[in-house]
Amino acid sequence: LPFVDILFLMKKGVDHIGVSVVYFCHDCKGNILMAKRSQNARDEKGRWDIGGGALEFNEDVQDTVRKEIKEEYSTDVQALEFLGFRDVHRTDGDARTHWVTLDFKALVNRDMAKIGEPHKFDDLTWFTLSNLPHPLHSQVPTFLEKYKDALLT
Repeated sequence: LPFVDILFLMKKGVDHIGVSVVYFCHDCKGNILMAKRSQNARDEKGRWDIGGGALEFNEDVQDTVRKEIKEEYSTDVQALEFLGFRDVHRTDGDARTHWVTLDFKALVNRDMAKIGEPHKFDDLTWFTLSNLPHPLHSQVPTFLEKYKDALLT
């Protein structure tokens, strides 16, 4: 295959480092929005997640966060705060993955939020940090620990 075709076959996070955005959606009243991943999800099926998506070539990072939240949760972002980044190393089946995540806190309209991608999510519910659902996506505890002070303000 020509080199250009090979590039299109490579998987982000597996064959090369992937870049993603991860977002913690809240309503400014102590509630966070979490989605339960369906059996059709790429990985971590049946686990509760805060949300995220891959950064595509030539996309602006903040535009990607807003686009992903609109697609997944059918709501607009009212305020967006960059929290930091993480190197995420995981094993996904037989594959080892490496993602650099750009982490955000996003204020969204609680009344507008609903499942925008029913093929990926089984449920969408508001929780508090003291009453999280189980099982959680493997990366959620690390995210919450790293940003706990910023998430409470």
